[in-house]
Amino acid sequence: MNATKNLFGTALTYTAPSANYRGESAENRAVIQKITIGRFEHAIISPEAMRNALRETLAALGLPCNRERLDDEEQLAVRFKDYPDDGRFADDFFMGWMVAANGKDREKIKKELKTKGRNPDAFTFKRDSILRMNMALAVEPYRHDTVFTQSPLDATDKGIKAHTNDTSSNLLLRETAVTAFQYPFALNLGDCAPHLDWTRDLLKAIGELNGVAGNHARSYFEMAPASLVLRLTPQLVAGFDTYGFSIKEGKHQLPEVVEGLLAGDYPGAEFFLGGKLIKEMDEATRKALADKGVTLDRNPQRLLETVAQQL
Repeated sequence: MNATKNLFGTALTYTAPSANYRGESAENRAVIQKITIGRFEHAIISPEAMRNALRETLAALGLPCNRERLDDEEQLAVRFKDYPDDGRFADDFFMGWMVAANGKDREKIKKELKTKGRNPDAFTFKRDSILRMNMALAVEPYRHDTVFTQSPLDATDKGIKAHTNDTSSNLLLRETAVTAFQYPFALNLGDCAPHLDWTRDLLKAIGELNGVAGNHARSYFEMAPASLVLRLTPQLVAGFDTYGFSIKEGKHQLPEVVEGLLAGDYPGAEFFLGGKLIKEMDEATRKALADKGVTLDRNPQRLLETVAQQL
């Protein structure tokens, strides 16, 4: 087991249209979350949205999870099975928590835990996340594209259904970007040691990540990696640009890492490259990387399984 090592990775999705926000909106305008890089705006997806999707994926894989999203409330809402317990719940173990309480509230919670048979002295009110993620960043700049759709008038007879959502049809504005997204993640394997089985499932969940961001109820955009770079290393930092993927004429590229490996800047045995990046790489470069000890796989999900087997 590589308990003294860290796992760093960056996933690059396929390119597809996306509209990444379905929360509160002004008028009927669904906005895209954006940040400015240089002279251009780029769409982003928050790590919180991806972490929520990972919780749901872990639960779908059969792991015990504490928090679940409630979809039929009047506002954004979640429900917990219990106070946080990293020994019992996989999402608490990987995502951490913070219970906002002090003074008398903390004492009340400890008494409540004791009545439930839990050891209040072993309970902590906050815990850092083992899984570190940063926001997903669009590879292509935002072009201010807006798609219009129309919500029809509900003309149902009041005797059949008294309630209608509105009294007229509505024009809906949806900001849209056609782009791939890349996002980095990191794990300290020493922190993962108590639940290596859960950690292998977490890597599987990253390989099948879907249902991210608010618009997934209507649209379909996969956050699973189309291309992937992983580094399993005793270093405390990735040592490469964790937003280093680019797309040129439709082809996935990772120039800093690939050129660095070929130049001997990085130890090849620590690196795993997979997906579309490998499919589109010329044979000579693939052979040179393999000769350096780099693990290559055309399938990013299979590449994650290979790394999981080395935990």
